[in-house]
Amino acid sequence: MKKNAHTPFYPNRMGRIIFLALEEILGRSGLNAVLNQAHLAEYIDHLPADNQDLEFPFEHVGRIQAALEDSFGPRGGRGLALRTGRACFKYGLREFGPELGLTDLAFRLQPLPVKVRSSCEALAALFNRVSDGQVQLEVGPKALVWRAQRCPLCWGRHTDEVCCHLLVGLIQESLYWVSGGKYFQVEETSCMARGDSACTIVIDLEPMS
Repeated sequence: MKKNAHTPFYPNRMGRIIFLALEEILGRSGLNAVLNQAHLAEYIDHLPADNQDLEFPFEHVGRIQAALEDSFGPRGGRGLALRTGRACFKYGLREFGPELGLTDLAFRLQPLPVKVRSSCEALAALFNRVSDGQVQLEVGPKALVWRAQRCPLCWGRHTDEVCCHLLVGLIQESLYWVSGGKYFQVEETSCMARGDSACTIVIDLEPMS
């Protein structure tokens, strides 16, 4: 797909990570079924290239998320998107770990609140740097607010509920990893797919357990 001013893109590598995570959760046949449902059969047996070229459209990410809900129902699709997001972090850490700085010894030795904030800042900076995403991260006394005004997860969608579940799962898993196994409340509170001005995710700074 040729890039134009109205079509934002992820790098191919990020699209590839999403497909690898989906295959881990759904299996090869399940992934192919979702791709057919999303009218993206061109990716069957032809994953996006493993490079940083901006050629994977946000629209395709939104269609994949919609296909999960169409195939498995709203509740089932939400659960699978969360699980896919968690798996995406594992693959993303392999590909972008050095850029994120999350594997550096200096990072691992930081206090937990600092690691939580730093990891979210690193993720937001990565999306802003290598993709056409627009993420702002606001730091409050008890929570971080992740605000995206150009979001691939719901691109092109119109829904009654928030629907950027894959990103919620990715952030949850990143915090589980950096904290050594603690769970954090991560909740999407607004979504452009339902008419809000931005997609907003609130991330508690203190773990639930």
